[in-house]
Amino acid sequence: MTTTTPIIFAHRGASGYCPENTMAAFRRALELGATGIETDVQRTADGKLVLIHDESLKRTAGHAALVKDITYEEMNKLDAGSWYGKDAEFAGERIPLLEDLLALTKSTDTMINLELKNTVIPYEGMEQQVIDAVRKHGMSDRIVISSFNHYSLVLCKELAPDIRTGVLYMEGIYEPWKYAAAIGADALHAYRYAVLPEWVNEAREDGVHYHPFTVNDEAEMERMLACGVSGIITDYPDKLVNLIQERGAR
Repeated sequence: MTTTTPIIFAHRGASGYCPENTMAAFRRALELGATGIETDVQRTADGKLVLIHDESLKRTAGHAALVKDITYEEMNKLDAGSWYGKDAEFAGERIPLLEDLLALTKSTDTMINLELKNTVIPYEGMEQQVIDAVRKHGMSDRIVISSFNHYSLVLCKELAPDIRTGVLYMEGIYEPWKYAAAIGADALHAYRYAVLPEWVNEAREDGVHYHPFTVNDEAEMERMLACGVSGIITDYPDKLVNLIQERGAR
């Protein structure tokens, strides 16, 4: 991870332009120049790892069930694209498997940020499942596993010390880089307001990188770049690509 060219993490794919956490959003992110993709991992009733943010299918797939209570076969019949926008451009998009995203990006150098959605629903054993999938594709060096469940991050490090982890948090952690180091984490996935240049510098001295979320305003992107963060999570990767190119041309 370099501090000179921050990783451009497309938040749930290019979710500013496509329905979030769909293959359309992931492909669009790559087309727009994203160097990383951020997505959310949950597990179906029959043990399949799927990429969806909400515990409920209601908002993005129009079904009242929880992800944990439905099989992948049932889930794969749902339309996860029609809710986005007024036309039918994305009708028929499905909720992807983790395997689908790994297969899409395996031959690239794209960084993948897998957020384990295991704070509300614990999904026992999901950490090992995710690690096994990553190892199967030979992508351990291009993965960051993040979560608001920091116990889960500790377990991930115990299971796979070579795979990076990122501490998701909002505001108010005192010297969070020391906390990250204490639990073996490599990065701070901080809410954007919890990022200051002096903190980024202190964290870097301790070998901890900042990847703030979710940064969509160009002025705020500029502020994050000026802080020297190692990556930025955004719905609009093309905006960030352009800003980085402009800075390089100055």
